[in-house]
Amino acid sequence: MISVKQVWEQILKEIEKKMSALPFDLFISTLEPICIYKEKTLVLLVSTEANLNIIQKRHATAIKEATKKAYPSINDVQYILNDEVSMYEKFRDAMQEAPTFFDEQNQDCVNFYRAYTFDNYVVGKSNEYASAVARAVAEKPGSKYNPLFIYGGVGLGKTHLMHAIGNYYTQNNKNLKVAYVSAEKFTNDLIESFRDKCDIDAKKDFRNKYRNLDCLMIDDIQFIAKTNSTQEEIFHTFNDLYLAGKQIIISSDRPPKEIALLEERLRTRFESGVLADIAQPDLEMRIAILQRMCATENVNINNEVLQIIAERVTNNVRDLKGLLTKVLSYAPLIGRDYNDTEVVLSALKDYSNDKNEVITLERIIEEICNYYGVKEAELVGKKKNKEIVMPRQVAIYLVTEFLTMPLTAIGEYFGGRDHTTIMYARDKISSSIKENASIEKQVKDVKDLILKR
Repeated sequence: MISVKQVWEQILKEIEKKMSALPFDLFISTLEPICIYKEKTLVLLVSTEANLNIIQKRHATAIKEATKKAYPSINDVQYILNDEVSMYEKFRDAMQEAPTFFDEQNQDCVNFYRAYTFDNYVVGKSNEYASAVARAVAEKPGSKYNPLFIYGGVGLGKTHLMHAIGNYYTQNNKNLKVAYVSAEKFTNDLIESFRDKCDIDAKKDFRNKYRNLDCLMIDDIQFIAKTNSTQEEIFHTFNDLYLAGKQIIISSDRPPKEIALLEERLRTRFESGVLADIAQPDLEMRIAILQRMCATENVNINNEVLQIIAERVTNNVRDLKGLLTKVLSYAPLIGRDYNDTEVVLSALKDYSNDKNEVITLERIIEEICNYYGVKEAELVGKKKNKEIVMPRQVAIYLVTEFLTMPLTAIGEYFGGRDHTTIMYARDKISSSIKENASIEKQVKDVKDLILKR
């Protein structure tokens, strides 16, 4: 069992890695963990209303991402002031089960996240093929759908499907040796095994760990592309497992051909099985997902309210959960009914209505030019001076994030550039956001302008 204080201490370690000392000391370290509400929402006490406004505008995303990384089963973070603490008093001293995905110390006993099953995975046009193939792989591992490569944007359900497969194995074939790891975890294990070049046993243990499996799942495979040694090890691990008829399941935010710096021999192997993409869900499917969430929470919310929530999120299913939680927590705090549309609109006032805010390529370019003080002709032109390269790369990154244009079409718009140049710019900014607080802030500022937040 674990206390909310221990949970928060672990999350703070994650936040501290990505945030500069001043904002961390002023705003993050002053937060007080109150409880984990219904085992899914971390409730944090903010000292002042001024701090609350700053945290919600500037740091909420970083806190949520760190929470998700440290404890994936915590779906949301709720901020309260002193006068709201009494609402959560009865939950304050509750101990939690450590909400981990799996036991990294014992790969033979994988503890998949129990909430992610096929039964509660909402299927629609955007994901029906990926769902069907995942079920087939669960029922007959190592058969014709091998490897299975699932790809799609952030928060669309790739991890859910992988854990659903794992849970199926746990319930129906307990003798299978299964490992689920992120690409980062695989790389860290590899680095650890090679740390002492004289330690032959460490290298042997690493290879035994990953090559004597019945099923290997690797999440976010796109992050291996920068490391040659990791690609080399995955290549040999892949071959050993594949030739032994073992199941390989991989996820990524993009198809193999769009992973920059991925070795050709790995790309062809990833593409040799089944590629299953998950697209953005349409409005009807988003409402169905919200209905399933309400059933899980045992709350009765009418479809008019669910539609209001669904219209505010188009590209990330996880955000649906966040907005629903916001409504469910906001209404009782002000003593109103969460089926009152006025209350719902008030709870979601800080979230743009995607139906009314159509994001276009022209809109992104306009906001980039205004923010950086550059001209559109320069942004999409051939110049490579320092003053224009960064804004151009940020623009390319945001176009790939907001729109579903082919990379070749984006390249054509940006001065006839090759699609590999577009991939490089996208991946460079994606990495820089994690490593450089200044660039992270710039990208967030522009996104807020685009979304009119």
